[in-house]
Amino acid sequence: MGFTNKLRTVWASSNSLLCVGLDPDVTKFPESLHNDVRAIEKFCVSIVDATHDLVCAFKPQIAYFASVGAEAQLERICNYIQTTYPNIVLILDAKRGDIGDTATHYASEAFDRYGADAVTVNAYLGTDTLQPFFAHDGKGVIVLCRTSNPGSGEFQLREHEGEPLYITIAKTAATTWSQLGHCALVVGATYPDELRKVREIVGHMPILVPGIGAQGGDIAAVISNGATPDGTGLIINSSRAILYASNDGITFAQAARAAATRARDEIRANIN
Repeated sequence: MGFTNKLRTVWASSNSLLCVGLDPDVTKFPESLHNDVRAIEKFCVSIVDATHDLVCAFKPQIAYFASVGAEAQLERICNYIQTTYPNIVLILDAKRGDIGDTATHYASEAFDRYGADAVTVNAYLGTDTLQPFFAHDGKGVIVLCRTSNPGSGEFQLREHEGEPLYITIAKTAATTWSQLGHCALVVGATYPDELRKVREIVGHMPILVPGIGAQGGDIAAVISNGATPDGTGLIINSSRAILYASNDGITFAQAARAAATRARDEIRANIN
């Protein structure tokens, strides 16, 4: 089953647009995990087990693993998600973007090593650098479009042939990239008006929406501006607000579940 169909299936089966981002910051872990050599794996697996029935996707951010040499733990976490909860979409948040041969290796890393259903990429170097990702049949390529960070407008709002660059990205996704394979876009919750404009351009294409929770994006605005007419179309990501709802070594997973439940329920309440 390809990325888009898997996503549609889990949207329906879970009745959830929530994605939990796995951004394991060891400095925020419960004290009980501080001296554990597999702390990252144990923490993330506990979060996954506690929230799996509340989400449509999990999104590990590779930098949190690579910066502390925990790629092997990331492999095991990805394998655990794939084998234990195979219906849930696995997105590797890597934001890769490089020339052809290097991009080929980045694509293999995401899809062969980690077994992700989709990976985030940066299109700054052009369409040819995305093609190695699209070459993996059925896998999702999620392109940065209008990101949630405060400085994103420095380039994304610059005029390109009479329109902001992020609009050019959205139009290219809707025409060129969607013909290459399973394409999606990243649009931040912190810019709901831009989210609406992107949705108008890309139709039913999936949109990954970071920026709720700790970054302050408004769920109601995300739904009203970004959801498709059938009440889907979005992968709404929350990371820190769920992962670190509690740092108690006994209850952190339960607290994460409670936070994820609140987020999921708020999303549901705003879908017409």
